[in-house]
Amino acid sequence: MSVIETLKAQVKEKMPTIVFPEGEDERVLTAAVKLNEDKVLKPIVLGKLADIEAVAKANNLELNDLVIIDPETAEDFDEMVVKFVERRNGKADEEKARKLLVDPNYYGSMLVYTKKADGMVSGACHTTGDTVRPALQIIKTKPGFKRTSGCILLLRGDEKYLMADCAINIEADADTLAEIAVVSNESAKLFGIDPKLAMLSFSSKGSAKHEVVDKVANAVVKAKEMNPDMVIDGELQFDAAFVPEVAKKKAPESDVAGHANVFIFPSLEAGNIGYKIAQRFGGFEAVGPILQGLNSPVNDLSRGCNADEVYSLAIITAAQAVL
Repeated sequence: MSVIETLKAQVKEKMPTIVFPEGEDERVLTAAVKLNEDKVLKPIVLGKLADIEAVAKANNLELNDLVIIDPETAEDFDEMVVKFVERRNGKADEEKARKLLVDPNYYGSMLVYTKKADGMVSGACHTTGDTVRPALQIIKTKPGFKRTSGCILLLRGDEKYLMADCAINIEADADTLAEIAVVSNESAKLFGIDPKLAMLSFSSKGSAKHEVVDKVANAVVKAKEMNPDMVIDGELQFDAAFVPEVAKKKAPESDVAGHANVFIFPSLEAGNIGYKIAQRFGGFEAVGPILQGLNSPVNDLSRGCNADEVYSLAIITAAQAVL
C-alpha cells in the first residue's frame, strides 16, 4: 500500500476538516468534491457560491453537501474580526482586520486557528508568501520553534526519503538547521520512515575546512540537544550519507552514513536543486513542499499542480493534524 493510501485509511477514521481557500479553481474544487465523496475528510471550500457553482457545472462536478463559505458574507465574519485583532495583539486594528479577512487565505487561517478546521491547503493560484504569511501571523509556530520549513517526500516504488528545507529558509544558520532537523525527524515518522538524518555539506567529518562546514557540524550538536533520541550525523557529503561503500571510507564510525533516509540541506538553494534532480533524473515522485513547525498544518501547493496532487496533499495535511 502506498504512503498516501496508508495515510488515507488512517485519516478516514477521524474525518478531520480541511479548508481550501481556492474554491473557484477547478483543480481544487475537483479534489475537494472527490474527498467529500470518498468520505476521507470534511472539506470546507472558500469562494463566491455563484463562481464555484459555475466551475462545478463546467466540470460536471456534483457539489451535493459540500460546505462552501464566502468570507465576505460569512456568518462568523464579525467574530473572526474580533479574534484576529486579539491574535495580532496591537499589530492590526478592526479596520485592517476587516480588509484582510476577506482574503480567503487569512479567513482560512482563522478557521484553523479557531479550531473550525484542522488544517489548510492553498497555493494552486496563490504564491507561497500568500499562503504562508497568514499562517505565520495567525497560527504561528510550535512552542520552542521560531521558524517553519518545507520538506519534500520522495517516493519511488518501495523507496521513501525526506529532504528539507526545500521551500522556506533561504540562508539557514545553525539554529535554523537544527530546528529543521528536529521537525523533519517527526515528519519522517508520520510517513512511515524510521528516520536516520544526514546533515549535508560538501565536506564529510572535517574533510574540508570552511565556516559553512562548521555551521552544519554545529547544527548537528544543537539538534541533538533539542532531541537526544534522534539518529543524526554530519556533516556528510551526499555520497557518504547514502552509499554504504563510500561511507566506509569517508565516515566509518558513523551510524548514519551509508544508511540515511532523511537529508537536511545546508541552504534552500541546495535543497530545492537537490530534490528536483532526484525527481527529474531519478524518477521519484516528489510530494510537497509539506510545511513543518506550525501549531496546525498549512500546506502550499505548486501553482502547476493537478487535482490528484491537491487530493494527496490534503490527505497529508489531515494526517499532520490528527495522527
